[in-house]
Amino acid sequence: MEILLVLGFPLAGGIVMALVGHRHYAAEINALFSLASFVAALTLAVDVVDRGSFSDMDDLFFVDPFNVFLVTLTAFVTFTTTLFSRPYMRNEQARGKLSPAMMRLYHSMFQIFGFTMLLALLTNNIGILWVAMEGATLATVLLVSLYRTPASLEAAWKYFILCGVGIAQALFGTILVYFAAERVLGSGGTALLWTHLYAVKTQLEPTVLGLAFVFLLVGYGTKVGLAPLHNWLPDAHAEGPTPISAVLSGLLLNVALYAVVRSKALVDGAVGTPLAGNLMMGFGLLSVVVAAFFLPRQKDVKRLFAYSSIEHMGLTTFAFGMGGPVATFAALLHMTVHSLTKSAIFFTVGHAAQKTGTQIIDDIRGLIVTNPVIGWGLMFGTLAILGLPPFGVFASEFLILTTAMRDHAWATPFLLLALGVAFAAVFKKTQGMVFGDTTALRLPHSPALLPVFVHLGLVLMLGLYIPPYLAAWYRQAAQLLG
Repeated sequence: MEILLVLGFPLAGGIVMALVGHRHYAAEINALFSLASFVAALTLAVDVVDRGSFSDMDDLFFVDPFNVFLVTLTAFVTFTTTLFSRPYMRNEQARGKLSPAMMRLYHSMFQIFGFTMLLALLTNNIGILWVAMEGATLATVLLVSLYRTPASLEAAWKYFILCGVGIAQALFGTILVYFAAERVLGSGGTALLWTHLYAVKTQLEPTVLGLAFVFLLVGYGTKVGLAPLHNWLPDAHAEGPTPISAVLSGLLLNVALYAVVRSKALVDGAVGTPLAGNLMMGFGLLSVVVAAFFLPRQKDVKRLFAYSSIEHMGLTTFAFGMGGPVATFAALLHMTVHSLTKSAIFFTVGHAAQKTGTQIIDDIRGLIVTNPVIGWGLMFGTLAILGLPPFGVFASEFLILTTAMRDHAWATPFLLLALGVAFAAVFKKTQGMVFGDTTALRLPHSPALLPVFVHLGLVLMLGLYIPPYLAAWYRQAAQLLG
C-alpha cells in the first residue's frame, strides 16, 4: 500500500496541476502533493526497517535498503524544492517571464517528473525502469524549455537528442540482459525482474552480460552526466528554471546512477571479473578531471555548479566502481550529501540571479549586503560542496580518497589534483558574488530560504554524526550491493 501511495500522490498531483496549475493557490497544492508523497516514503522506509526487503503486487515492485533510501531522499528534496519554487516562480511570473499556461505546465510536469523518478526507483522490472527514465527525459525537456527563449529551446533540444541517444543505448543493453536471462528463466516477464535476475546471476552468459553493461553504462551514464557524455547538463541547468536545476542535480542524476549500480551488481555476479567496476572507475575519474578543469572557465553561475555536479557524480561513480563495503558506504553517503548540498546551492543561486537580474558571475555582487541570508546560504553551501570539514561532503570524500589510496593508488593523484582545481575555481568565483559591491534591489516576493538551511543543517549533521539507524541503513545497502 505504501508503494502505491508514494507513486499515487505525484501522479494524481500531475493530473490536478494540469487543471489548476495556473491558479494563485497552485504552488500550495503542488507542495501538499509533494509533502504527502514524502510522508508515504517515510512510512515505506519504516516498513523496510521492520520487515526487510520485500516485493509487492506480484513482483511488479520491490523495496530494499538501497532503493528505499533513494526514494526517501528523492521525495524529501522534491518537497523542499516545491517550498523554494513557490516564491521563486511567482517572482518570475511577476516579471512577465511566465504566463498562466506556462505555470500550469510547470506545476504539472514537476509532479510527473517526480512520479517518473520514484517509479524508476521502485519498479522491479528493468523494462519499466527504462520507460520511467524515458518519461523523466520527456518531462524535463518540457521544463528546461519552459521560458521559450532561443537559448532554452536549444538547451532542451540538445538535452533531448543526447539523452535520447543515450537512452537508446540503455534499451539495447536491457534487451541483451533479457536475451541472456531468457535462456535461464524462460520467456516472459520474469526474465526482466531484478529479484529473479539476481537469483540466477551466476548462471547467465558472462559475455552477453558484459556487453550489456557497456551499453547500460553508456546509456544511463549519459543521464548521470559522465564525461564525455555530459554536454547537455550545463546547458539544461543554465536555461531551465532554477527549481528544475535543483532536482536535476540533486535527484535525476542519482536515479540514473541507481540504474547503473543495480546493473553492476548483476554483471559482477555473472562475469566474475572487475569489468563493470573498472569501467565505472574509468568514466568516473574522467568526469572528475574534465569537470574540474572546465570550472575555472565558467562565467554563468548555474553552469558553474552544473560542472560541479558532473565532478561529484563522477566521484560517486568512481567509488561505486571500486566496490567493497567502505567505498560503497562512502558512495551512498556522498549521494546523500551531494543531493542536499547542491539543491541548497541552487536555491540560493536562483534567488541571487533574480535579485541581480543576471546569471553572469561577474555581475552578481554583494549578496551579503543586499540579503545576508542568501549570501551566507551561498557561502556555507559552497564550503560544504567543496568538502570543508565538518560538513558531510568532507566525510564522504575522505572515505573515498583513503580507499583509493589503499586499493587504487594510481588514481589518487588525479583525484587530488582535480579536487584542488575545483576548490580554487569555485571558491574564487563565489567569494566575489557574496562579498563584492552591489546596487541590487529587493525582490517583490520574499525568498523561501528555510529549505536551504534545513539541507545544509542535515549535511553538517552527517559530517559530525551519522545516526545509528542511518549508518545501519547505509551498511545494509553496501552489503547488498557487494
